[in-house]
Amino acid sequence: MEIRKVGVVGCGLMGGGIVQVCTQSGFETVVREVSQELLDQGLRRIESILLKDVGKGKLDAAAKDAAMARLQPTTALDAFADCQIVVEAIIERLDAKRELFAALDQICLPTTIFASNTSSLSIIEIATATKRPDRFAGLHFFSPVPVMQLVEVIRSLATSDATVATLKQFGAALGKTVVEAKDTPGFIVNRLLVPYLIDAVRVLESGVASREDIDAGMQLGCGHPIGPLALLDFVGLDTCYYVANIMFEEFKEPRFAPPPLLKRMVLAGQLGRKSGKGSYDYAEPGVRSQHSEYSTNRGECSICVRPSYCDS
Repeated sequence: MEIRKVGVVGCGLMGGGIVQVCTQSGFETVVREVSQELLDQGLRRIESILLKDVGKGKLDAAAKDAAMARLQPTTALDAFADCQIVVEAIIERLDAKRELFAALDQICLPTTIFASNTSSLSIIEIATATKRPDRFAGLHFFSPVPVMQLVEVIRSLATSDATVATLKQFGAALGKTVVEAKDTPGFIVNRLLVPYLIDAVRVLESGVASREDIDAGMQLGCGHPIGPLALLDFVGLDTCYYVANIMFEEFKEPRFAPPPLLKRMVLAGQLGRKSGKGSYDYAEPGVRSQHSEYSTNRGECSICVRPSYCDS
C-alpha cells in the first residue's frame, strides 16, 4: 500500500514531532487538535523548531516553507477521510483512544491503516473499537521525534502481515530504524527501560547513594549519555509510574512494581522537568543548565560522557 497522505491526531510534543518528520519527509499531513488554541500552539512549536534548524544551517528556508506547506491543520475528524494512514498521539487513556478510533472507523476508507503511538496500552484492546483490527498496529515513536532514530511497530494478534510491512516501509521513509515487537506492555524499549529507571529510585530510596552519584555511576561506569534519575525527570515521573503500574498489573513481577518513593513524588506533583522538580529541583542554580533536555542540538552536555541532544 502506497502512503501519500498521513493523518496525525494530536499536535502536542509527540504528535507535533510526528507531524514534523512526516512533512519533512514529503508527506501531505493532516494534523488535528481538539481546539484551535491547542492547534495554533502546536503549529507555532513546529515552525519554531524548523526556523531554528534554518538558523543553524541544518535546513534551508525553501525546505522549511515546503514542509509547512504540506501541513493541513484542522479541528475536524472528517479531514482524515482520504488519508492512507492515521497515527494517534493523544492522551494515554484507553477509553479516549477507543472512542477516537471508533469515530475514525466511520470516517476513513476501509483500506486506511490505523496506528497508535501508545507506549504502554494494549494494541488489540484499542483495535477492537474498530472493524479493522487487521489494519491496526502500534507505531511507537520516541521523544523528541525529529531526533530519535527509532520507531517500534507493534503487532497485535490480529494485525496482518501487509499492515506490518506497510508500517515498516513508512517508518523507513521517515528516516527511522524500525523494530518489531509483540503486543505486550512496554514493548521492547519500555520493557527494559522502566525497570531500570524505577530501580534507580529504589537505590535512592534505600540510601545507597545520592542522586548525583547514582547518575554519575551509570554515566561513567556504563557509558550512558545521561543518568537514570535525570532521564526519569525528562520522561516524567508520572509517565514512568503509569507505565510501571500497567506492566505490574500484566506480569505481577516485583521488578515492575513502582517503589513507594516514586508514588509519593508523583502524588506531591514532583513530576520532573515539566513541573520544575522531580529527582532534581530545577529551580536550584545550575541544575537546569547541567541537566539539559534533549534537543536537536547535538552539543556536548556537561554531564554526558559522549555527545548527546543537549541545549547546554
